[in-house]
Amino acid sequence: MNVMDIEDYDPVSTLKVPETLLTRAKFPFVDVHNHQWTMPVQDLDKLVGDMDALNMAVMVNLSGFRGKYLEWSLDNVADHWENRFALFLNIDFEDLDDAGWPDNALELLEQGVQQGVRGLKVYKGLGLTDKDNQGNRIAVDDARLDPVWAKCGELGIPVLIHSGEPAAFWQKKDKYNERWLELKQRPNRYRSPEKYPTFEEIMAEQHRVFRKHPGTTFINAHLGWFGNDLNRLGKLLDEMPNVYTELGAVLAELGRQPRNARRWMIRYQDRVMMGKDTYNKQEYYTYFRVLETDDEYFDYYRKRHAHWKMYGLDLPDSVLKKVYYQNALKVIPGLDAALFE
Repeated sequence: MNVMDIEDYDPVSTLKVPETLLTRAKFPFVDVHNHQWTMPVQDLDKLVGDMDALNMAVMVNLSGFRGKYLEWSLDNVADHWENRFALFLNIDFEDLDDAGWPDNALELLEQGVQQGVRGLKVYKGLGLTDKDNQGNRIAVDDARLDPVWAKCGELGIPVLIHSGEPAAFWQKKDKYNERWLELKQRPNRYRSPEKYPTFEEIMAEQHRVFRKHPGTTFINAHLGWFGNDLNRLGKLLDEMPNVYTELGAVLAELGRQPRNARRWMIRYQDRVMMGKDTYNKQEYYTYFRVLETDDEYFDYYRKRHAHWKMYGLDLPDSVLKKVYYQNALKVIPGLDAALFE
């Protein structure tokens, strides 16, 4: 028998079941979680052509950065496609000990909104790797950041916040870890307990921010890393009406539990938004298939994220519309509602 590495094992299923191969969403949608790092110099015509083919009405670019980079991105969008893109800005939280904090950050937010910024994106470095001037980890709920969250509420813009990583990244890298393959291929994603706070510590810090700032709308990225525990995520949403969530890079969690996930998505249809994270046109097809069809036993698009098979949720049209665009229209200011008529 030939020796084969598990990474090379890719069996072709003999199962014969109906297939519904989708390349276009049933309804126009807002991708609330995307990254276009080269937007200041990017030819947006080609990207908009892809979006039209997918039925993506609006893309939220969370990587707006700040300063000249943000200005150039806004200018590039304004030239032709202002209603098709929404930009979020990014703050350097490691400045929180500098003399200008928090005034400079608050001014950045105010000016950004005046320029057309639609929200604030918080990267996972906050809580994991960001350090203050004394070299201490900056907790997600550090009190020095409170003025930023409060200002976003005052300005009426949402905070899309990514805190932590999948819980499995903290677990032993052994045969019992379902993300073993990803940790093998991307070893820098492992969160050693000697170097990082625990998963539960970071989650608790994030949730304390949500509770402390009920007047600010938060979009908890990646199903809050609770896609594998929807009951826990549901309790969080029940407790905190200012919190929404999105599907970026965690669709595989729903696709492996179709009955439970369908019930959950229907129950929390007013709180979930479409998101993708990394941009790859063909990968959206799997999102459409999971959300819209009742197909069985098909592949996710990235083996290291999900070695298991997907099943369609066959969501009702009324739920799809909320996930695809209606919730985003409520949460993200300035979107052109005419694009969804």
